Amino acid sequence: MPLRLSSPHFLRGRRLVARPSGPVLRSLSTRPPPKPHTSFRLPKPRLDFRGIVDNLVYKSHNAFNRRANLPLGVFQAIERLYAQRKALEVKLNAQKHRRNQVGDDIRKSKCEQQKALIEEAKSLKEEVYNLETELEEVDEELQRFALAVPNDTHPSSPIGAEDQAVTLSTHGPRPLPPSPLRDHVHISRDLNLLDLEAGANVTGSSWYYLLNEAALLETALVNYAISTAIANGFTPVTTPDVVRSDIAQRCGFQPRDQAAVSQMYHIAESRPELVLAGTAEIPLAGMFAYKTFAEKELPRKLVGVGHAFRAEAGARGADTRGLYRVHQFTKVELFAVCEEHQSEALMEEVKQLQIKIFEGLGFPFRVLDMPTEELGASAYRKYDVEAWMPGRGNWGEISSTSNCTDYQARRLHILYRRWPPTESDSPASTARSPLPFAHTLNGTAAAIPRLIVALLENGARFNDADEVVGLDLPVALKPFWLGSPQGIVRWV
Repeated sequence: MPLRLSSPHFLRGRRLVARPSGPVLRSLSTRPPPKPHTSFRLPKPRLDFRGIVDNLVYKSHNAFNRRANLPLGVFQAIERLYAQRKALEVKLNAQKHRRNQVGDDIRKSKCEQQKALIEEAKSLKEEVYNLETELEEVDEELQRFALAVPNDTHPSSPIGAEDQAVTLSTHGPRPLPPSPLRDHVHISRDLNLLDLEAGANVTGSSWYYLLNEAALLETALVNYAISTAIANGFTPVTTPDVVRSDIAQRCGFQPRDQAAVSQMYHIAESRPELVLAGTAEIPLAGMFAYKTFAEKELPRKLVGVGHAFRAEAGARGADTRGLYRVHQFTKVELFAVCEEHQSEALMEEVKQLQIKIFEGLGFPFRVLDMPTEELGASAYRKYDVEAWMPGRGNWGEISSTSNCTDYQARRLHILYRRWPPTESDSPASTARSPLPFAHTLNGTAAAIPRLIVALLENGARFNDADEVVGLDLPVALKPFWLGSPQGIVRWV
């Protein structure tokens, strides 16, 4: 049955054809993987409740600096519920211990004593059940509040709104002066590269068709980005575009924002609830769910290709014109899993790879250290890359890199085992001191529509009458171009 869009942001359709899959990555996991074709549910996230309670002032200030949308009194509630849970656990353990003692006494006692002991055992069974039920309710509420708390923030991240971003470096040629003649929609229509009207008729506003050289440009950009990533040690992966809502939430994405229109498309009547991925980061992170790696297996570095679906494409204006903000686009994503002490260095490695990719495209761009209010719930630190777009007369984001530390790993149960083992890694002490959580990172290698905007607005050629006559494209893309273009494309 074909999938149909329905208001506000749902896809109707009861059936999806499952893609065949094989073992892409191997791990020395100590836990058996779920059986194929079964409905697997991850255990509850393992959140650091004690870390929140012991650092309430910092956590509160951090959430304020990030303008996190938290329930009123969330930190006071976490403190109260954590204390309540600890008290219940002590009481429950005492009652279980007493129940075991009574069981032993029943087996050893004489007939005249057994009746009283059996009655006590029945009473203890009921008390234990009631305590377990109460503890489960408290734990559920504690989880709900703690899941809303954002990740910590890197000490170097600027505090404030987007205008507080710090420029770390600039690259490429001198920016061209702003000019409405270089608007990518105008260029695309003159060169027959884009059909927005057909996209609106077939699907709706902010959907599009790429034509001719623009369609070939997408393919070239994807292969160029993947090739560069592979050369730098990343493993290629193609990802599913449909993911479980639970996986998206565990990655830090809130599929159903109560305060605004949902940013994800939901597949109606699906069980379990399924959504279209807003970024390949989600299925890439999900690949590692419920896995324990040997230290020598890390870091794992992937480059994934998928389609990104964004239900809320924004209001009318320059930021939504043409290809700049659309509902669906092809995206090449970088993703990594590493040991906890590796993530900051690996973030710099990802940033350098992104710089290498964009330097090959020949347009001006800059790298920014993003401030607290621009950090998603999962990001400990975030770098953005912005390209100069003279037709828009402004810088436009084309990429970002985020270090999520253990935020996603705690929710997805991604662990690793040190080598040589530490005392806390021994089987006898694992219950007291669990294995460490891995750190995860993600970064954009190529968000295709934004790169096309930058390439068109910086590479268009004009004649003396200010008419668009061709397009200069970076020679780095030439090996990945299908066919031998004649006419409008010139390699520079």
